[in-house]
Amino acid sequence: MKRIIAAAAAAIAFGTVAAADPVAGTWQTEAGDTGGYLHVAIAPCGSDICGTISKAFDASGSSDGAYENLGKKLIWDMKSSGNGDYAGGKIWAPDSDKTYVSKMALNGNKLKVKGCVAGGLICRGQTWTRVK
Repeated sequence: MKRIIAAAAAAIAFGTVAAADPVAGTWQTEAGDTGGYLHVAIAPCGSDICGTISKAFDASGSSDGAYENLGKKLIWDMKSSGNGDYAGGKIWAPDSDKTYVSKMALNGNKLKVKGCVAGGLICRGQTWTRVK
């Protein structure tokens, strides 16, 4: 009986690790107009993928613990469409305080993130780098 319980526990633990989404982790945004950048923690939220601002940095690379949007969701409702592509989500742009339809493409330790309006005809984006 102990072996069965131990085997079941190992299978559950292995299944959880194996099921982790490859985009999960911490990502660094490109620098904004002022030279500051963010760290975004991306993780599953239910059956979707979400990203939350976990740290902010000024142009000199110093951590900005007083940044007003720490802990705010930046990405939500993102769904994997396979092969490192994600779509169907929303992204909030702190610089404009606007929300856009979003898509992402994962390629190794780079994540191309886009926010679009007008049915996807007008987009702006960044390439984020994996921190961890």
